[in-house]
Amino acid sequence: MARSPLALPARWVECAAVATLVVAGLAAPLAAQKPAPLKLDNYTLPNGLQVILAEDHSAPVVAVDVTYNVGSRNEQPGRTGFAHLFEHMMFEGSAHVKKGEHMGLLETAGSAGFNGSTIEDRTNYYEPLPSNRLNLGLWLEADRMRSLDITDEKFHNQREAVKEERRLRVDNQPYTKVIFEEGYKAIDSTTCYPYSHSIIGSMADLDAATTADVQQFFKTYYAPNNATLVITGDFQPAEAKKLVEQYFGDIPRAAPPPPVVCTPTFNQGVRRERVADAKATLPAVIKYFTIPAYDSPDYPALELLATILGQGQSSRLNRALAREQKVALATQVFVNPFGPRRGPGAFVFLAVANNGVSVDTLDAKLTDQIAQITSSGVTDAELLKAKNLWRAQAINERSRAMSLAQAIQRANLFLGSPDRLDSDFDRYGAVTAADMKRVAAMYLRPDNSYTFIDSAEAAK
Repeated sequence: MARSPLALPARWVECAAVATLVVAGLAAPLAAQKPAPLKLDNYTLPNGLQVILAEDHSAPVVAVDVTYNVGSRNEQPGRTGFAHLFEHMMFEGSAHVKKGEHMGLLETAGSAGFNGSTIEDRTNYYEPLPSNRLNLGLWLEADRMRSLDITDEKFHNQREAVKEERRLRVDNQPYTKVIFEEGYKAIDSTTCYPYSHSIIGSMADLDAATTADVQQFFKTYYAPNNATLVITGDFQPAEAKKLVEQYFGDIPRAAPPPPVVCTPTFNQGVRRERVADAKATLPAVIKYFTIPAYDSPDYPALELLATILGQGQSSRLNRALAREQKVALATQVFVNPFGPRRGPGAFVFLAVANNGVSVDTLDAKLTDQIAQITSSGVTDAELLKAKNLWRAQAINERSRAMSLAQAIQRANLFLGSPDRLDSDFDRYGAVTAADMKRVAAMYLRPDNSYTFIDSAEAAK
């Protein structure tokens, strides 16, 4: 589920994109590139399943992505980690697919890279396939939506698998417990519980879950009227629609799930906490700042600001703290560790102290850098470079059926329409240096922060 914090997010790893072109000996801005608008067929079955088709015959592959409108935000106190636990259950077999057959059938058909994932706001299941096996992907997804086989044995097995995943990826890795669990404390749990607890959940809550809980969760959230099916790639629309109707059309809808209630709270005051981390051989400073949801007009500027500050060797923090002042071994800045949110999010700074440097010195130096960005902003050259990196990633995302399907789901769920994927180029392209300075001053302020000092000695 979680990746190494020092490798987040991979899409911002510095690439060959450059900020300027030299034309006839003069520096000229790199011309903005925007792909042709997507041609989408968006419709809804009588049972409530939303279907989005994006036809593209450039390669003989298709991608199927089913996204359910459920994630950790839908969990209740005492049942944290449940959405992620259930993601595992969806691979345990259904009425016509035995345990272990789902993956075997896909592999035999030539599929690779199929999986599922859970974040705060959604759970998705996806499979890239040769174009002549679209029927297999649709049949498998429909069969487990219709008739997941939930037994005590399968539930107990997968609960232990999730607990082991937690040990491997959170409990036994340095810094990750703060980044992927403790950091949720930055959100006020009294006004916004849905976004104030971790995705993977606690061991106690996982142990408290029952088979009956899993069965009820399935009935509540895994219904066609709570899901969106996206098909991209090399298919004939008429045939795809026929298959969708054949496999999904008679799955009954469920009652609408309970609403999610969250009132974001900003500027809660300066908050600090020292966390003992036996896995950390070097201390680290991790700062959380609460930011608005993905659909906020301020979000593009915040995401581009994170790129400028902490993504890549030439980022501001790496240059200042690691290469010049030598107080940090590594730095990174990112927004929302797992992906977009419909509720309040996190702007996160991570700085690992260099050998022999006190963590308080590192904290002071990092605080100085944040203050500089809020008072002085960024340069036009920095902004242009960040935009070019974003644009390169966005265009590359459209070049593969699977990543395009997931991008369509992202726009549909977090921006309200799949067509918003096209307008994102304007949304990010319109960001100015003045916008960057404004959002930095608005959100990266001390009274909107939660600082964690993470080290083996922190609790002493």
